[in-house]
Amino acid sequence: MFADELQQYGPQSTPHPPPTPAAARSYCDRLARRHYENFTVATRLLPRALRQHFCNVYAYCRWADDLADETGDSDKSLELLDWWESELRDCYQGKVRHPVFVALADTIDEFEIPIEPFIDLLVAFRQDQRVNRYEHIEQLREYCRYSANPVGRLVLYLGRCHSPERVQWSDSICTGLQLANFCQDVARDFDAGRIYLPLAECRRFGYDESDFSRRECNEAFRRLLAAQVEQADGMLRDGTPLIAQMPPELRLSVALFQRGGLAILDAIRRRDYDVWTVRPTLSKMEKLRIVAGCWWQLRRGTFPQSGS
Repeated sequence: MFADELQQYGPQSTPHPPPTPAAARSYCDRLARRHYENFTVATRLLPRALRQHFCNVYAYCRWADDLADETGDSDKSLELLDWWESELRDCYQGKVRHPVFVALADTIDEFEIPIEPFIDLLVAFRQDQRVNRYEHIEQLREYCRYSANPVGRLVLYLGRCHSPERVQWSDSICTGLQLANFCQDVARDFDAGRIYLPLAECRRFGYDESDFSRRECNEAFRRLLAAQVEQADGMLRDGTPLIAQMPPELRLSVALFQRGGLAILDAIRRRDYDVWTVRPTLSKMEKLRIVAGCWWQLRRGTFPQSGS
């Protein structure tokens, strides 16, 4: 499906007039709903005035992700990511062609979003083409600075509440979510040729690449992953104060991101850290319980103000 999209809208497509703003918004909405399984639920929790803008930002991220991962050729992906960046820079100069940028231009203008968060995401997608192993946790956190943290900063701009203190809490939640995903997706990532567990930690616990190849869930792996789960848990909890500092209409959405990440970590623990056999996920009932719990705590004013 993405190959068809690339043929129609990519750098080698036949030149054609840009779509109307209404058509571009509709395209971003369809793209978001098609790719993001929880999008319908998520958008219902957002203020109506923000839903389309979230679609527009998501569509930008979706295209960048697909350009990085769907070509099967790192050199080609890097070329396409360069093209996507040039389209982004043109958008900031008032020149738009691609439907994503036709729609995104209105979001950028209305919320005065600087170019840096969008550029930072491309840094991570390019890095994925060149780097597939990380020696230390600090290097992974630096990767998260580009792969995850810009998304939280974009949400702050959409909430008109971007500030240094909120950025710090947002970065903590977003990095924690990314680290939780690394723990959840060990098998998927390894199948894609990537290891997002620090190699120094792997050696410390006695788990090497041959164990990865055998998809070995032994005691060394359990201790290794337990340590990574605790890292992610701490980062997620350190961002808790952000929730109370968000505009009221966005508190539930941010709380769900954080609680969802913590729930995934709990799911990993319940499986005794065996993420090789089955990828830990949340059932629909578990998701509903999280939504109901967060809503009730926020309504009653009993949501934790810190991560302790």
